[in-house]
Amino acid sequence: MSDPVEQEWRHQTVTQTRYPAAMTTENPILRFGIIADPQYADIEPDEVMNRYYAASLAKLSEAVDAFNATDLDFVITLGDIIDRGWENFDAILSVYGTLRHKTHFLLGNHDFAVAPKHLGEVSGRLSMPSAYHDFAIGQWRFVILDGNDVSVFSAPAGDPRSMLAAERLRTLQAEGAINAHPWNGSLSEAQFTWLSGVLENAEADGESVLVLCHYPIFPPNRHNLWDSQRLIDLLTGFSCFRGYFCGHNHDGNFGEVAGRPFVTFKGMVDTPDQNTFAIVELFEDRIEIKGFGREESRALSFSRV
Repeated sequence: MSDPVEQEWRHQTVTQTRYPAAMTTENPILRFGIIADPQYADIEPDEVMNRYYAASLAKLSEAVDAFNATDLDFVITLGDIIDRGWENFDAILSVYGTLRHKTHFLLGNHDFAVAPKHLGEVSGRLSMPSAYHDFAIGQWRFVILDGNDVSVFSAPAGDPRSMLAAERLRTLQAEGAINAHPWNGSLSEAQFTWLSGVLENAEADGESVLVLCHYPIFPPNRHNLWDSQRLIDLLTGFSCFRGYFCGHNHDGNFGEVAGRPFVTFKGMVDTPDQNTFAIVELFEDRIEIKGFGREESRALSFSRV
């Protein structure tokens, strides 16, 4: 019997030619939807960058239809819900409102492309409990990072984090770092301390941890967090760490460190008519990703240390 999500997707009036095949008949522990970089705005497309901002409403509606056709524990968007403009949250959040599943968001750099008076209100607009946080379902813990924490765009000019971000960026640029760009960011010391504590507790409790952030950290890429290596070293030092999911690099990417997968999902805003999103299934010994449209399907095994 074919996957009900695949059946529903095949009946949509869309231009995609890639469809996910059912990868297993075994029931997963958890199943959730993934969206990366819808980056909606009511503006003309940037054909040079292949970004069609206004088309993301229809693409998101298609993804919602596919998600609503199956049982999911939640749907999560890996940042850049809008491209710019506070008013654009209204239209795209109304589409998210048609989901029958619980919805989680991460913060991306474009979500801060709003008037300065709104900079401190972005996470609240997305109904996030805080910019970085964690939640657990059974023995799986999901860690939501804020890679905009120390950046040159997420806080007012006089904020200490803005000054620290400018200093970090200058240092990286002087070193010729591949990711020394103002559209990237980094974690604060407070967030690193918090993350270390979450991992220590998860390790002690026998939980499996999936970390999600807008920004990639591996493989090396110009879109990566400024402090990628420090974060990789922290995460891979814990046996409970199972993998890292992100967006930001719209082309997508994949790599492994110490047997743990680092997956960058493709950006929904790209192309005029091809969609991209995924359903992730978690098992005792692996992660399976069912890609829709441009997103690849993957079966990622891991060993319990």
